[in-house]
Amino acid sequence: MEMVTIPKQSKSFTTILPSESITSRLYSEDLAPTPTAKRTWTTWNYAALWISMCHCLPTYALCGSLITSGMNWLQALVTVGLGNVIILIPILLIAQPGTKYGIPFPVLARSAFGTWGSNIPAMLRALVACGWLGINVFLGGEALKIFIIVVWPNYANLGNNWTLLGLSIPSWITFLLCLFMHVIIIYYGMEAVKKFENWAAPIVLIMAGVLLVWLVVKAKGLGSMLHRPSKFQTFHEFWIVFIPSLTSTVGFWSTLALNIPDFTRFGRSQRAQIIGQSLGLPLTMLVFSAMAIIITSTAQDVISNATGNLWDPVYLLSVITSPSQGFFSTPVRFIIAIVSLIGILIATVSVNIAANVVSPANDFANMLPRYISFKTGGLITCVLAVVIMPWKLLSSSEEYVFTWLIGYSALLGPLAGILIGDYYFLRKCHLDIADLYCDTYPIFTYRAINWIAIFALVIGIAPNIPGFIRSLDLDRHREKNFFDEIYMYAWFIGVVLAGFIYVLAMFLYRRGNMYKIRYRF
Repeated sequence: MEMVTIPKQSKSFTTILPSESITSRLYSEDLAPTPTAKRTWTTWNYAALWISMCHCLPTYALCGSLITSGMNWLQALVTVGLGNVIILIPILLIAQPGTKYGIPFPVLARSAFGTWGSNIPAMLRALVACGWLGINVFLGGEALKIFIIVVWPNYANLGNNWTLLGLSIPSWITFLLCLFMHVIIIYYGMEAVKKFENWAAPIVLIMAGVLLVWLVVKAKGLGSMLHRPSKFQTFHEFWIVFIPSLTSTVGFWSTLALNIPDFTRFGRSQRAQIIGQSLGLPLTMLVFSAMAIIITSTAQDVISNATGNLWDPVYLLSVITSPSQGFFSTPVRFIIAIVSLIGILIATVSVNIAANVVSPANDFANMLPRYISFKTGGLITCVLAVVIMPWKLLSSSEEYVFTWLIGYSALLGPLAGILIGDYYFLRKCHLDIADLYCDTYPIFTYRAINWIAIFALVIGIAPNIPGFIRSLDLDRHREKNFFDEIYMYAWFIGVVLAGFIYVLAMFLYRRGNMYKIRYRF
């Protein structure tokens, strides 16, 4: 019999895992409850985690996509701020059992979906993470390619325009180099993740701040873009754009809302993770989005003859360091290019390791705990990030927002609703940890597969399927109907509908079982 000590709030209690749990196929060292000795994450660690994750290329471009859709700067910031306050609620709710019991997301999912049924939400979350990993690695690789071309112009001609799966040879090389950086950190495990996030957070913020100050000084103000009015003349026009924008903003971090126990299991206390996350997420997203707006606004006034999108930080930095602009001498341009490249790569790696590697690594380990470790799961994630071909997901802004962001939020929203309903409404914040690792399935605690949870998941996803199909242009000739309209609310519908169906069905199921026992049916 093995004893694992786990802190509860500021105190500690002891969870005893019986021998049948330790020797079962559901147990492994990577998925086991985190012991007290490894509970080292403080308030700063969680704040740093979110600060480093928010400072990434997709976050920078998020506000830009809202403004280019017709919003003014204030409407865009309000949308970003509101979306992140909303998603913070399920993040904190699902984080609580991670800190209380020291368990990762796949093990928590066993309580609602069953010990083997938990592989369904784990794989859904893992596949989304693989897609995000690929997207960020691709963007980081393209940044690396641009700065290599600045130093070595002939690099762009490698392969004589030959492509493989739609990607050029220079892009393939930098894509794989960026991916290799992630593999190195995965090899050293979760402690390396914590250390990397701690020093990555301030570096990225400082570099963005330096760029902002330089552009404000050059533009002698905050730029003319801040004075542009909204393109919407009526509230209805604004609402049509606001709702899908809000849903995509919420969906942006709906991934972390599920697997946040993968991090909070290492927390010293509930207070540390609650304060750290509450300060780290909404505030950082708001501040970084505001910085992106000011940087772009001033860049439009400072940079002449720009042919690309100034909302793209990679393009912006390549223009600033271009000899045609004449901002800096050759040695200074070279130094700025190198420093900028390092900053972009740090931002890319920091968000990917935390948001898109830790979770799927644990999710894949949950499938075969005896054979797949955290490191092996991380390597599987990296391979799938290539197979997904993320450059296809970024082929257009509509495909990115409606097919990717809103599409996967329709999958993950119902999962969040089921987990919250199970833990807070049915189990009253109490889990039997030993049963979560045991091969035997007690009738009234946990089972191999909870078909009620699967049913609730299907019901939560179903209303959004017609809208998703239309976003893929598979049914574009059909006139818009009710289901196309509610697809814009995909995450919200999934959370409420799946959570309600699950709690109601489980309540009726339990009452039926108690009735059978009482009257010996």
